[in-house]
Amino acid sequence: MKKLTIFIILALFAITTFAQDEFTLVKEGDTAPDFSITLEDGSVKKLSDMKGKVVWINFFATWCPPCRKELPHLEKEVYLKLKQNDNFEVLVIGREHDWATVNKFKTDNNYTLPFYPDADREIFSKYAKQNIPRNFIIDKDGKIAVASIGFKEDDFNKIIEKVHELLK
Repeated sequence: MKKLTIFIILALFAITTFAQDEFTLVKEGDTAPDFSITLEDGSVKKLSDMKGKVVWINFFATWCPPCRKELPHLEKEVYLKLKQNDNFEVLVIGREHDWATVNKFKTDNNYTLPFYPDADREIFSKYAKQNIPRNFIIDKDGKIAVASIGFKEDDFNKIIEKVHELLK
């Protein structure tokens, strides 16, 4: 019975690991897929235009409990501390959300983070198939330095350390 339990645990771990890899389309070291975001004023922001900067891309949804737990940390521990750094940018992208939804969420939660919609998953689908929150740290050369899924405070703190390392 003990061997069966161990086997089942190992099998579930292997399936979970495979499933996460299956749903991730890019990995650390890859060139970050380029994308454009149309801003509320109609102007366009492209990831490729941010080359030379460290870019933190966060994919979230308003209904996602781990996302809601992570965003205050992103606001306080990252954005508010680094927003004055000309070599750093944060893009918080609402998967399957429009401008009205992300703006209401931002206002309701008193965030100053820059939120953007991805109503049709056009951006998200370049990076992954499923699972949020997701964070991608893009280095100054446009390569993915960090690719993470989910939210754990210890892992989040390691991402922050990596960002500071990349900004040196």
